[in-house]
Amino acid sequence: MRTLFIGDLHLSADRPDITAAFRRFLSQPFDDVDALYILGDLFEVWVGDDIAEPFALDIAADIAKLSQKLPVYFIHGNRDFLIGKQFAALSRMQLLDEVHQIDLYGIPTLLLHGDSLCTLDKGYQRFRWFRNQPWAKWVYGKLSESRRLRIAANLRAKSKAGNQMKSQYIMDAEPSAVAELLQQRHCTQMIHGHTHRPAIHEESAGRRIVVGDWYEQGSVLEVSAAGANLLELPFDN
Repeated sequence: MRTLFIGDLHLSADRPDITAAFRRFLSQPFDDVDALYILGDLFEVWVGDDIAEPFALDIAADIAKLSQKLPVYFIHGNRDFLIGKQFAALSRMQLLDEVHQIDLYGIPTLLLHGDSLCTLDKGYQRFRWFRNQPWAKWVYGKLSESRRLRIAANLRAKSKAGNQMKSQYIMDAEPSAVAELLQQRHCTQMIHGHTHRPAIHEESAGRRIVVGDWYEQGSVLEVSAAGANLLELPFDN
């Protein structure tokens, strides 16, 4: 048996190639799969369950079909942190906390999106704190659809421009943040996304596995009692 992890798909109606690859992935038999974990940024942007695009509702239906075969779990990313209970119910995904701990074939493992580990990016961490406040989410949810879409577009534009000015080091997981979280939770393994740098790192505090993004190809982490493998899923031409 094996458990699968994906993240950073950034699905949108503008990238039908990614959507097609994801649907091919979901159509597999999954007979030997215990569970699927989606570690955030399933969508490029999410402005509220109440104004989900038809494209997103189709994705929910696809995930719901898989959920009849095996449990599907979801951890919010920085792009889709507003996914709520309504969409989770449609897709039959189980929403998990920001940091979730599991026993993964005998190894105590932490699961998270990964943006909280980029502690050297002070500006983003300040925004992240504000974004996670319940009152901020409540106010945002009261805005009109057009206002929310404008805010989301502005935030994406500012993020893209800001990231071009930042070093890759600043935007990567900070080693001390990784070690502190592992030690705090008494875990020896961590799986996350966000940085778009798929790799299996053997660090002093434990193993850190990063799932890949789906910009140029699909990326799946499979873990079994025998070990972990990062798999690429080529897009169709």
